[in-house]
Formats: sequence, structure tokens, C-alpha cells
Amino acid sequence: MTIPATYAAIITAAGRGTRAGDGPPKQWRRLAGQSVIARSIAAFSGFSRIVVTLAPEDMAHGVAELAGPVVLVAGGATRSESVRAALESLEGSGVTHVLIHDGARPLVSAPVIKAVVAALESGAPAAAPALPVTDALWRAEKGHVTGTASREGLFRAQTPQGFALDAILAAHRAHPEGAADDVELAIRAGLPVTVTPGDDDNLKLTWPEDFARAERILGDGMDIRLGNGFDVHAFTGGDHVWLCGVKIPHDKALLGHSDADVGMHALTDAIYGALAQGDIGRHFPPSDPQWKGAESHIFLRHAAMLARQMGYEISNVDVTLICERPKVGPHAGAMMLRLSEIIGIEAHRVSVKATTSERLGFTGREEGIAAIATATLIKGAP
Repeated sequence: MTIPATYAAIITAAGRGTRAGDGPPKQWRRLAGQSVIARSIAAFSGFSRIVVTLAPEDMAHGVAELAGPVVLVAGGATRSESVRAALESLEGSGVTHVLIHDGARPLVSAPVIKAVVAALESGAPAAAPALPVTDALWRAEKGHVTGTASREGLFRAQTPQGFALDAILAAHRAHPEGAADDVELAIRAGLPVTVTPGDDDNLKLTWPEDFARAERILGDGMDIRLGNGFDVHAFTGGDHVWLCGVKIPHDKALLGHSDADVGMHALTDAIYGALAQGDIGRHFPPSDPQWKGAESHIFLRHAAMLARQMGYEISNVDVTLICERPKVGPHAGAMMLRLSEIIGIEAHRVSVKATTSERLGFTGREEGIAAIATATLIKGAP
């Protein structure tokens, strides 16, 4: 189903996750080659607006890794404070409904999300996924069973939990003391909550062993993609060219709508191609005057960010520049380093090389430069 444009997703990731063991907060840990929070965001890629709550001290990290189609909001000391901050940021934005999701649930599936949306679309003021409790329940004290409890009518709550924005925001404002989750606040406010189907794989990463389980779930879904890009720019008057992010003195310049970095353009298209997301022109139309003279790293960063939002890691890239002059060899190392910084991968995974066309064709006549690029993207790497 198509997600309505007036629906937004809120993903909470401001906690510290101390029960998950040593290391960085669990939302920043790698899970099958990708951070937990990036996986959670990718699950909501069909939403036109995604708000992520982060701890203030994580904002710089968030801008570096997540900037783009998500809005970052500083969270509070509790989950409820963080959610309220995100809700307040949406007031007056035209958003009518929100799905609130724990960033520590990176394996939420599309059917779980769509069931919540469908319930809201049918008129429910609130809806949330859950699984019925099937195990026997005991009470225990000091390591011994002291009694039993009925499992009748009991469910294990999951997220995303969906609400009409005005209703859940009013509930948060009326109960600033907070609650374990947003459904609890909705019930206090008198909102009926529809139960939608949950999923056993929609686990919340809490303990160290949860990461091992999540890795096993993801292990069966490796996806490897290759993309190719090709670009050409003609020479014009000037005194330098930009190639793969490096300014090189030359007796000509390259002609283009942006800075005409032919190598970076080919690589950007290679990444878009691997994602089946068209080319630079789709995302940055040349008819739009705001991109006139734009620096090409803007395009490449967007392609790399989009790859990660869709759940892919960039494994390696290879760029071949085709020209007689300028000589690329002396600058290849700087080009590889610059591309690695923009894409966010290790420099040894970036290749830049050059060849001539043996004085044949437009490149041989030094009328312009051509570039060919290849990118390898991997999802679900062990």
C-alpha cells in the first residue's frame, strides 16, 4: 500500500542502551554491516517525513550518518520526553497521523507497518502491533516459583504504534510524567487502541544476545548489487578542472550545469543505478536553478546516503577517467581519499585510474573528458 503523504514516522533513538553490554549506544552499533538506527529508518522509507530523536551528544554523529531525508530532534531524559519533542515538531506541519517506533527494533517488516497504517486509515484513533502470550506465566521470588498467572488476553507489545497526531500529542501534554510506551498514554487519555498483527522477528535489541539473534535473522537475506555510470563533459575556456573532488590546474575547464566533475557524476550515477533509482537528473534536475554551479559532492553524498537508507553498504567503487590531458596519475591518491571521505568508506575500497583513447574520438582530440564508474552495494552482509 502507498503511505499517505500526511503520515509521519517518529523513530526514538535517544537512549543509552546500557543493558546491551559494552560498546557505543546500541542504536549506533553495526548489525550485519549497517548501524541499527539506519536499518530502523530504512524500514520507513515509504514515509515522506521521518523524525529521529537523538541524545544531544549524538547530534553530530546523526548529522554525519543520517542527514538527508530525516529530521533530527534532540531527545529528552526519558522516552516520553523524546517522543513529545518529536510530536511538538510536527504540530502545524500538515501531518495528521504518526507512527512511533523504537529505533532498537531494526527488523520491523513492511506488513507490520502497513497493518498499523491500514487500521488508522479505517478510522481507528490508535493502533499498535502485538503478539499473544503463548507461554505459561509464573510468579517467582528469590529464584523459586511462588505462583502462576493467567495468560488469557495478554499480548506482547511491539512498535510502531500509530495515532492521530492531535490525539497523541494531547495525551502527552496531559501526562508529562510519561509512561512505558505511547499506548499506555493513549489508554489514560481514553483512546481506543486497535491491536494489529505483530511479528516474532520484530525483536527489540536489549541484551547482547539479541544482536546475535538479529544477525541470524538477517543472515539469509544477502543482496549484492552492481551499478554502472557513464558521463561526458566538453572542455571550455578556463584554468582548472574538477576531477573526483580534486581541483587540478589545466589550460581548460569542463563545461557543465554544476561544477562538471565528470568522475564524480559517473560514480553518483553508478550508485543510483545499483539502487534502481535513476540518475542525477532525477534527483537534481538541471532545470532547477538552485543546482547551477553546485559542487558535485552534494550529489555523491546524497547517493551514498540513499544507499544506506535503503539498507545497503557500499563495498567498493571504481572510476576510470578517459582523457589525454590533464595527467591523472599524480592526483589519483588524493582523488581516492576525497571520494572515500564523501562516500564514507575506507580509502582502500576506492579506485581511481585513467586511460587514453589513443588519440581517437573527442577525448583523443582533447575536446572533453569521459568517465566510467562501477559501484558494488551489499545488503545483509554477515
